[in-house]
Amino acid sequence: MPEVIFTGPAGRLEGRYQAPKKKGAPIAIVLHPHPQFGGTMNNQIVYNLFYTFANRGFAALRFNFRGVGRSQGSFDHGTGELSDAASALDWVQSVNPEARACWIAGVSFGSWIGMQLLMRRPEIEGFISIAAMANRYDFTFLAPCPSSGLFVHGSEDRVAPAREVMPVIEKVKTQKGVIIEHQMVEGANHFFDGKVDELTQTVDTYLDKRLGPKE
Repeated sequence: MPEVIFTGPAGRLEGRYQAPKKKGAPIAIVLHPHPQFGGTMNNQIVYNLFYTFANRGFAALRFNFRGVGRSQGSFDHGTGELSDAASALDWVQSVNPEARACWIAGVSFGSWIGMQLLMRRPEIEGFISIAAMANRYDFTFLAPCPSSGLFVHGSEDRVAPAREVMPVIEKVKTQKGVIIEHQMVEGANHFFDGKVDELTQTVDTYLDKRLGPKE
């Protein structure tokens, strides 16, 4: 799994990239939790999501937002991080020009960035949104949500409690034919401590449904 450096709006961005075995394979970008609360591309959930897509033959990228690890720049409260995510997608598309489909996955803060990218890039056809902090960040821009996807929360999440987040997700309007699913991992907190394998299985089951089982 090669280390990669690509150009972002605030300088170099550091990532890990798994090239696909087949030409024209779909792309997956995985976005990490909040940079100011220890979020990096090496977060356990990010790491597992990355391999979940890579093992399905995707061109998969996880990377550090500006100011994290060896990525240049400094934290920009979401605006710059959205630009970083767009640059990441541009970079993967540049090395996979035949790719048509793209998925975006994000964890916590990363899910907020990922859903904003989804609204701007019509080629994104699916999303995985883990522990979305719809109680702290405004998700009303999903009006309507253009792609089907999955929200996953932990039943014991105290940072983004399900009772605060669920009404927001249920209000998300969708385009015709778009289906948003929501799964709960029982006993899991915001960080899915001790429950990451269960979370990964939940995502895998959803991807089996959308994409067919792994080869």
